[in-house]
Amino acid sequence: MLCGKTRCPAIVRLYSLLKIKGLVGSERVFGSSPPGVFVGRIGYPYVYAGPLIPPVLGDTSLFDMPEKWVGRSMDEIIGFRTGLIRGKFRVNVRKPFSNEQFLSRTIEIALSREPVDTEALFKKKPSGRFMFDDEVQPMGPSAPLSRIEIDNAKIDNRIEEAYSDSDLKAEEAILNLYLNGVPVSRIQRAFSVGAFGVKGQRRMVPTRWSITAVDSTISRRLIEDKVKANPEIGEYRVYSFSYLGNRFVILLTPSKWRYEWIEAWYPGTLWNPQGNSIAMGNDWEGYYGRTSYASLGGCYYAVRLAAAEFLASEGKQAGVIAMREIHPSFIMPLGVWINRECVREAFKQGCERFNTPGEALDYVGSKFSIPIGEWVRTSHLIKEDIFQEKITKYLKP
Repeated sequence: MLCGKTRCPAIVRLYSLLKIKGLVGSERVFGSSPPGVFVGRIGYPYVYAGPLIPPVLGDTSLFDMPEKWVGRSMDEIIGFRTGLIRGKFRVNVRKPFSNEQFLSRTIEIALSREPVDTEALFKKKPSGRFMFDDEVQPMGPSAPLSRIEIDNAKIDNRIEEAYSDSDLKAEEAILNLYLNGVPVSRIQRAFSVGAFGVKGQRRMVPTRWSITAVDSTISRRLIEDKVKANPEIGEYRVYSFSYLGNRFVILLTPSKWRYEWIEAWYPGTLWNPQGNSIAMGNDWEGYYGRTSYASLGGCYYAVRLAAAEFLASEGKQAGVIAMREIHPSFIMPLGVWINRECVREAFKQGCERFNTPGEALDYVGSKFSIPIGEWVRTSHLIKEDIFQEKITKYLKP
């Protein structure tokens, strides 16, 4: 391929564009929203928001449920995501009900537990580029809304209760819904349309930000409330999973809670398109967390959530060093969900256990193409936790 990849992203996008253009031939679209909504961030606080509508009827729930995407091919994911047309209207996120005509219906869609039959009339035929982003799932063409009608919205009772409680803080609403079994993606969607929070303080939140905010909030509370009080694991554990040109390896160490996320991008990948060598980066936090935003962005918090919920379910705490090796066969960004869901899948697969750090690192190295020495040089916690002598060694009687 001229672009240097095993498959050309431009050709994949062109194929998706031609496919959706064949289904959208006018200013009117009638289909079942998965349910899905999107809130933009350009021009904040005046942004474009609105529903995501495929030109098909039926059970489209898979189109906006990343918890069920692992195992699907890249073509499948791109196909049903680029088939979602973004209806959009201008709104002030701080005063969203100034555009109540569209907002009320968008909220109904966002709070629904099942696909919502939606008819949209646009001011012009949907067009424009597809959206591919490292934080947000792909989406198809867009058009400004002229009118929207919905039918058969079945609101999730758990979310409706939080929406109706104007005294409940947004953080508590998010955590309560998660603990009551509401999927993270559904919480993120409702949070983005301003469904949670104290009366007078509710705001719409750009989708990109809402994804990270929910991952960050849930993981932070799980760590504080359900991980730190647990006993430490007594061995080194290594979990792994590979998917769509991504290799994930998670090393758990016998220590109090600490967390590090490391990424390695081969030349010709999204974050290293013109490089001649592998690009590596990391972010980490100690027992007391961090006060600044992670430089690697939303993926840091998505993986932290997967790790925190696993340790909480195990009744343990540990040091967590999560690593991702990205190969050129991962031809385009799909959103941070891939990190959260692949690490969740790795924990489901089971682990290899080791008594010494050396044995664990040898095994980690066997799962990657990049030599283990490069991971060690990039990591803060591997050097600190494994190779430096711990002061507790000298405090033993």
